Amino acid sequence: MSGLDAIFFDIDDTLFPTSEFAKRARWNAVKAMVAAGLNASENTVYAELSEVISEFTSNYGRHFDHLMKRLGPDPTRGTNLALVIAAGVVAYHDTKFQEIAPFDDVIPLLKDLQEQDLLVGIITHGWTDKQAEKLVRLGLVPYLDADAIYISEQVGISKPNPKLYLHALAKHKLDPKRVMYVGDNPLHDVAPARSLGMPTAWASRAARKSPAELGVEIDHSITNFEQLRVVLRQHYDVKV
Repeated sequence: MSGLDAIFFDIDDTLFPTSEFAKRARWNAVKAMVAAGLNASENTVYAELSEVISEFTSNYGRHFDHLMKRLGPDPTRGTNLALVIAAGVVAYHDTKFQEIAPFDDVIPLLKDLQEQDLLVGIITHGWTDKQAEKLVRLGLVPYLDADAIYISEQVGISKPNPKLYLHALAKHKLDPKRVMYVGDNPLHDVAPARSLGMPTAWASRAARKSPAELGVEIDHSITNFEQLRVVLRQHYDVKV
């Protein structure tokens, strides 16, 4: 039985249901804009907004402005365009501020990992401010090693480049064979970590495609963190 010196986690759709949460926030924004006077059906507005996000990526800052351009002048005739957009922005951020939460089994596991002689950290892709904000709002910071949080923009290396993982391993002088990575995306999370010899756990509860569909090999498949506990106990002698 091999042991572990560290375990790193992805954030999005691994520690909290990012995709589900984003969908809920966008629907709330659409409903608020329609209530503020946007003359279009909620389904039409949501479909157009989804297209904008797909084309400009979720990290773009002016989704609602492009949405309004695409809807044309008629849906906003007789109302104030700025107020309609503001209603959407406020509803989106209110959802983000009030409803964001980790999966129920995340904090209990992280608390128990704190009791072990393990480095517990994050390797995530995204903008520094946004990913750091998620960790704070999710209430996860107290259960992580502050110097073991690696965000792609902050490091200057993007997933799925294995150098992002190598950066973390080198900083802490870790043997990859004794460092587990847990993530939901087979190509962006699992494959690069496994290519370095790191044991991997594919967290499938929010995944869109399986490793088999993408031709990626994995070490462990879990649907929740109770199953991760079993993997850690049985294969790595981590007593959680």
